[in-house]
Amino acid sequence: MATSQQVAHDATARTAKTARTYNQLHAPRKYQPGKRRFSVYWTWSYPWEANRDVADMDNRFSTMTEVRRVGWPNYESVEYSEKMFLQGIAGTLELFHLSLVNFQTLVGEATGQPVAVYQRIDQAGQRLPIDERILTDTDTLMVFGLDHLVAEQEASEDEIEALRNFLKREGTCLILGPHHDVGVSADLKERQMEYTHHGDLLVPRQQRFGKYTRSLMKGLGVPVENRYGLRPATVNGTRRTVPLSVNGDLDARGWMTDVATFVFHMHLPHYALTTEDPKAIHVLARQPVDMSNPHPFTEAGNKEFNMFLWMPPIGERAGDILLADSTIFTTLFGGDESLQRFWKNLATK
Repeated sequence: MATSQQVAHDATARTAKTARTYNQLHAPRKYQPGKRRFSVYWTWSYPWEANRDVADMDNRFSTMTEVRRVGWPNYESVEYSEKMFLQGIAGTLELFHLSLVNFQTLVGEATGQPVAVYQRIDQAGQRLPIDERILTDTDTLMVFGLDHLVAEQEASEDEIEALRNFLKREGTCLILGPHHDVGVSADLKERQMEYTHHGDLLVPRQQRFGKYTRSLMKGLGVPVENRYGLRPATVNGTRRTVPLSVNGDLDARGWMTDVATFVFHMHLPHYALTTEDPKAIHVLARQPVDMSNPHPFTEAGNKEFNMFLWMPPIGERAGDILLADSTIFTTLFGGDESLQRFWKNLATK
């Protein structure tokens, strides 16, 4: 399994033969049958997240300095030094970008199409809502919900309508990835219980994500809420997650074919269903929870949480809607052959 310290090395290796460009307009990709065009959309306002007061206790990303302190000595190399890498919150955001390179490379090789990456508001303050500029040459759109609730990012009616029209197109797929929702309770003891359960020193007692994706789910009628931040169960003495509980009978597309595990991450969201209609949405994979420390979710009798969900086409919607956390598509928290097989399945099935 890859470690977080390999992220920059992997990114450098992947781009060694190709120059990196920045501040360029996207070159449209031509449609080719069987060659999916993937696009990633980070829902954050990069400046808003990067400019947060580091004295704030909750609802912000860690600074790179905090990452280095907690992860020491993983980041004590020249590529993460102040001469080479941003040391504030912006540095942590850049880690997410770097950790996506392996996914971009694998999917690009599988489809013959480059993977486009967009930000709702980028480093230069350029705002890009989801509209035809993104959707016209996209077949699979991945919306990574890493905006904090307090940032007030919310999908407009125009964006929701644009996605409705996008999903009327045969062969399209929308992957929604609202992140965790830690510390929702006003009870400070309960927040401490959650913190002790996941065990990540970098996550504050309250870190609530995904207002943008929540507004998309509401507008598109996706009956899901992202709740908690749950630590997956692992094989004793390792950080390899125990196998997923896969419902193969519902996996008509074969997305979980030969996939046993995703990735270890200390605080993954539970995608709670808000409907009792079994035809509306299928839970294809559940992740067993680490039971070594209590959590309100496990105290209520739960031993697994919903990890990967599918809404099949229905009515005017010809496209698929999937739900999967953004960490499943990065190498910041590791990755193995099973995870790469999942990526290939999404790219080719």
